[in-house]
Amino acid sequence: MSVFKLQSPFQPAGDQPRAIEKLVAGVRGGAPHQTLLGVTGSGKTFTVANVIAAIGKPTLVIAHNKTLAAQLAQEYREFFPDAAVQYFVSYYDYYQPEAYMPISDTYIEKEAQINEEIDRLRHAATQALLTRPDVVVVASVSAIYGLGNPEEYKKVNIHIQKGDRLVRAELIRRLVDIYYERTNADLSPGAFRAVGNTIEIMPANERTIVRVEIEGGAVVRLAKIDAVSRGIVGEAETVFLFPAKHFVTPEDEKERAVKGITEELAEQLKKFDEAGKLLEAERLKRRTNYDLALIREVGYCNGIENYSRHFDGRRSGEPPNTLLSYFPHDTDGKPDFLTVIDESHVTVSQIAGMYNGDRARKETLVEHGFRLPSAKDNRPLTFDEFTERVGQVVYTSATPADYELQKSRESWGRLRRSAPAEVGAPTSGSAGASGVVEQIIRPTGLVDPELIVKPIQQDGEYLGQVKDFIAEAEAVIAKDSRVIATTLTKKMAEDLAEYLKDRNIRAEYLHSDIKTIERIEILTKFRRGEFDIVVGVNLLREGLDLPEVELIGILDADKEGFLRSETSLIQTIGRAARNVNGRVILYADNVTGSMERAIGETNRRRNIQLAYNAEHGITPQTIKKKISDITDQLRSEHQKAAARDLSIELGENPSKGRIRTLIKEKNREMSEAVKELDFESAAILRDEVIELEEMLSA
Repeated sequence: MSVFKLQSPFQPAGDQPRAIEKLVAGVRGGAPHQTLLGVTGSGKTFTVANVIAAIGKPTLVIAHNKTLAAQLAQEYREFFPDAAVQYFVSYYDYYQPEAYMPISDTYIEKEAQINEEIDRLRHAATQALLTRPDVVVVASVSAIYGLGNPEEYKKVNIHIQKGDRLVRAELIRRLVDIYYERTNADLSPGAFRAVGNTIEIMPANERTIVRVEIEGGAVVRLAKIDAVSRGIVGEAETVFLFPAKHFVTPEDEKERAVKGITEELAEQLKKFDEAGKLLEAERLKRRTNYDLALIREVGYCNGIENYSRHFDGRRSGEPPNTLLSYFPHDTDGKPDFLTVIDESHVTVSQIAGMYNGDRARKETLVEHGFRLPSAKDNRPLTFDEFTERVGQVVYTSATPADYELQKSRESWGRLRRSAPAEVGAPTSGSAGASGVVEQIIRPTGLVDPELIVKPIQQDGEYLGQVKDFIAEAEAVIAKDSRVIATTLTKKMAEDLAEYLKDRNIRAEYLHSDIKTIERIEILTKFRRGEFDIVVGVNLLREGLDLPEVELIGILDADKEGFLRSETSLIQTIGRAARNVNGRVILYADNVTGSMERAIGETNRRRNIQLAYNAEHGITPQTIKKKISDITDQLRSEHQKAAARDLSIELGENPSKGRIRTLIKEKNREMSEAVKELDFESAAILRDEVIELEEMLSA
């Protein structure tokens, strides 16, 4: 029986039952690669959740950015409320990597601002993997970057049980050994304070305080306390405390690491001296000896991760431990978990590109004496190392790339030869060869939009596409529907929006220079009908759910490039698939190869969908979603509360005590927002805390 209990008010429908059946059969049959080609709105996440429930293995879901990962984590938590669905992304709010530019002789010091709450969530993810079987970790590509050794991390945890013989001083020493910080102020994750025979600890993965009461050399009580109200929320019989840092090094191994760093320094200095690089040698000598002095005295130095190879005991060139190391492996050491790569057409290439960029930067630092050669081993995994360390992979995308398709077909080809009866016949269609499971039929019965190609120039005038688009848009607006236009540049988007406004058409532009919250507000107003046209570049491609959109105009569709590639065109076309009257006009004087393939694939899917609806007597209806849906994805009750004007909350002439109280409340709301993966709310609350702290210091 599976350890995952799927909860949903819906049953699989459309293509979902067949997709679930084939994917499950492929995983059980041992297929290392499969692809779920699911059109926009077909419920790919629900399909994958059903596969996870059927297979019953821990699962890693990788997304190509933090926001998408947060949205997926929310969805999986709804599907698996009793399981440990965790969120693992980079814990930096701001990160400027160390770098050197020889041309201008400019050295850039590493700067980083760690988000305490995301660090806590990372600990929660790794601890869940080491203690539970029902774990889904939704991660960004941070999953392929170096992390501490899971064996050491697990080995040094502290187990406290009610009734245990325990000396106060011994517990304090053990907490310090696993990197907990002692404080007399408010506790944060990974900190503790001791008052008399009572020790209060906030575990690295929680926001609840554990109070350990010791009398007569024994633990007499373990209480769970709310960090803000100080009220007791429960009693415990036993508590496990994992290290407050993922990098854990025993004292004897630290000495070995220091020796190894010293030997490497001597070797590199010799090479520099032989090459006549006296400046580089002196620079490396000063920096490394300073770091070694700090490591000997306090066990830490800024940039200690550059010496991780020595602390881990790895050989030169050997890959680091990563999040993947924390997932279960079988007795032969092979990965024993499921991997899902979401929006694989973007994520796979992102994973593949991480290593080379990091390597080039490190080689420059080493060459000019800023780092030892071992710094190059503080790195992300190469793509080959990544593929060796993941379990069976399911790629999900509406537009999978050649890599996923080829790997899936090869995988199922081998599988069918070895177990054809178990896997069954391959799916049909040009994109439905073995290993590529299509999910084209939407549960709603909606079909892909109608496509129309129109020339850019009309009567020898270049602005023909704009004039035609305006005429088409006005007809749609008259029916109280919405319109999207996509351009090639930000400047073109801004200019077109202004031109439409001059024509008394309510329009706004949308691109990456606009802050996230403003984008959400623009789209919400767009859905409400406060304006009728949104003009954008590539922000209107993936992840937007706008059922009011009846028409999309793709300007300059024949300008080959990233924004007019087959993948981009199909993704943009998908934005009109939520409306029963959806149409897409591609303005082009020539039909490019990308256009031809995108049009062919869209029409193929549309024909399959229409035939299915006719066979089953389905009349598709436009999706009806409340207007708050877009903002609800990124706006929680905490954000709504935080949006209130601070002057109203403080009142007139607020006292210092009132400001301090409000800061504490805002920090609590910020912590709760992050716990719910509502990072936009947390950012707003953080800004308000900064403003309040400035008022306090004024």
